[in-house]
Amino acid sequence: MSEDQRGEKDEEKKEIVSEEKNSSTGLDSNIGGLLSYVLGWITGLIFFLIEEKDEFVRFHAMQSIIVFGAITVLSIIFGILFTVPFLGAILGSFLWITSVVLWIILIVKAYQGERFKLPIAGDLAEKYSAKR
Repeated sequence: MSEDQRGEKDEEKKEIVSEEKNSSTGLDSNIGGLLSYVLGWITGLIFFLIEEKDEFVRFHAMQSIIVFGAITVLSIIFGILFTVPFLGAILGSFLWITSVVLWIILIVKAYQGERFKLPIAGDLAEKYSAKR
């Protein structure tokens, strides 16, 4: 194979890779979606604000904001209820376990490239993540 043919193949590979990265962050869609969940609503907000092109990343970022924002609010409420014997501890423990399980599932699904919609939050995320 001549150097010209190798150079052409390298250029074709670069074009394919650049077409796959339809993201304004320069990341693959699944990586951007995964990173939207890493620090909960904070990274969701960051990716939602900086991502302009990739609807997959915007969807996961918005779902992260909605889900983990709600969990944060509930944590504050349950923290106040912690003063009530047993009730606050039980509700707080249940919320923590649920949020860790959700966090793992959402990260894995985003990494697999799946547009995994949670029942209420997914519909809201789809509605609010549409391109401006």
